[in-house]
Amino acid sequence: MNSTRQNNLLSLFGLLVVMCFFSGLKPVLAAELYFIDAHSQLDHKIDDPGLVIRCMDEHNVYRTILSARSGREPVEIAVLAERYPQRIVPAVRTKSGAYIADNPKYYRKMEQQLRDARFRAISEILLYHAQKGDKAPEVTVYPDDPRVEFARKAALEKNWPFVIHIEFASLHGKQRQLFMQGMKQLLENNPQQVIVLNHLGQLQAKELAPLLSEYQNLHVLTAHANPAIIAESNQPWINMFTGRTLSTEWKRLVLQHPRQFVFALDNVWDRHWQEFYPEQMAYWKSALADLPEEVAHALAHGNAERLWHLAPRPENTAD
Repeated sequence: MNSTRQNNLLSLFGLLVVMCFFSGLKPVLAAELYFIDAHSQLDHKIDDPGLVIRCMDEHNVYRTILSARSGREPVEIAVLAERYPQRIVPAVRTKSGAYIADNPKYYRKMEQQLRDARFRAISEILLYHAQKGDKAPEVTVYPDDPRVEFARKAALEKNWPFVIHIEFASLHGKQRQLFMQGMKQLLENNPQQVIVLNHLGQLQAKELAPLLSEYQNLHVLTAHANPAIIAESNQPWINMFTGRTLSTEWKRLVLQHPRQFVFALDNVWDRHWQEFYPEQMAYWKSALADLPEEVAHALAHGNAERLWHLAPRPENTAD
């Protein structure tokens, strides 16, 4: 290779590196970063469950911890996981009318799934869930309720993280105080158990910071914490972003507690899986490219692998 051509190639390489730097991307992340969606759901109106795998393939999501929702039976998720054992982690379904009504059927259905070795996680347990149109009713179940304790003990026995759902931004006054006290008591009483709060608990960074510092067993899922979902919702989800990267306060908190943040999307309906999936992933890829490499990998997949005991993606697997 003559010197002129070599210099031109070196200049081109240097230009590409500078372009990546100023665009907020790190070449190593573009080549190596993959995701694990630690919590999503599939309702019965999605005719082809293979849609989940196609979305994952297109956006470099290696695994999804998936549970059934609405009219879809839990066994359907287990069967999907048998078809894609390295991609789908089936989670025990907890949501049902029997759970809300405190009907004994809730315990029977849970026990049936827990006996099935195909399930490798347990889905979120609803504590406070605000009304979501005509699709999801309000749920109020306090942390010391026997239904919650049954699910917690099941998760502990299986060595699975215990995922809870509390929408603090939709709670007010005495009720909010009772849920916060109940959650803290749950964390204090079970210091060796991994407890994961979905949707960041709808807590602002300044509210979440002291909790993450005090309770090392507390982890948070980032589901619905991006503008793609927030723009289409009337719920008070937390926006972790400014532009295409994490806001200053959220970036600071992630850097302070890199082992306690876990990536998740919480897709449920057809629009989540088709319309919102690409835009959500674009936000997260951009945001994580702005973080130190080890933090980005921890949030994207490493923490989920550690907490749910999942093998990392093989190095020779294509992005």
